[in-house]
Amino acid sequence: MTETVISSATKEVVIGFDRPFVMIGERINPTGRKLLAAEMKEGDFSRVEADAIAQVAAGAHMLDVNAGIPLADEPALLAQAIKLVQSVTDVPLAIDSSIVEALEAGIEAYEGKPLINSVTGEDEQMERVLPLVARAGAAVVAISNDETGISEDPDVRFEVARKIVNRAADHGILPCDIVVDPLVMPIGAMGTAGKQVFRLVGRLRDELGVNTTCGASNVSFGLPNRHNITGTFLSMAVGAGMTSAIMNPLHAEVKAAVMAADVLAGNDENCAAWIREFRDPEAGGGAGGARRRAGGRRRR
Repeated sequence: MTETVISSATKEVVIGFDRPFVMIGERINPTGRKLLAAEMKEGDFSRVEADAIAQVAAGAHMLDVNAGIPLADEPALLAQAIKLVQSVTDVPLAIDSSIVEALEAGIEAYEGKPLINSVTGEDEQMERVLPLVARAGAAVVAISNDETGISEDPDVRFEVARKIVNRAADHGILPCDIVVDPLVMPIGAMGTAGKQVFRLVGRLRDELGVNTTCGASNVSFGLPNRHNITGTFLSMAVGAGMTSAIMNPLHAEVKAAVMAADVLAGNDENCAAWIREFRDPEAGGGAGGARRRAGGRRRR
């Protein structure tokens, strides 16, 4: 089965169908975070450092790093953020930008084999991003939209993904180094959004043999009690074959749903990770027990 290997200078993460679900921390992204954007623009990366440390402590296997701030020098900011994050944690990173020059700067700053986030099915972008991915020996997130936008038809989105996989092969990029994002739409606006993704994930696994990811929080946008929606979506997506997601591991409901899905999918051998996280403090402590002894506070 397909395995996508991502690495830092000292640590390797494998995304795969028979592997535990890979949680990619989403917090280092100034989009929608005005304070973080203002700080990064002024050269203050203290919140970036804190977010990196907190997400890894909460269980993130990888971190997504984005520096997309309007009217800022995104290539320079992204390179600086990557260097800082790699100085405080050893998990592999996803280098996240829609600007090719920023991706180039991020790759230059990175130690290891990154996940490049992302390339779409637009011909011009593929011809700019895919050679960069090939030269870097990186893996890439392939987003299933093209010049026509995001189709509501999952079969059209599948064909866009196929197009990217085939074009990547022209550049020597193997399917194991492509992680497809089938595009999760808000369920509050499109009632079939969940079913579309579950169907797409199965086809991507069975017909293209590629791993998958998504921006998990999109599914619950605008809804109350949204973390339970996101967590339930992810557990169902795991059942359909999804292998990773860009998500917030600080949301206890979401993380627990992912870990439970790993148990039920047989990807948490002997339920070891679940037991470490949630064992009764009276039965031997552990991380979950330690948090409950400290007061059981939830992070939001």
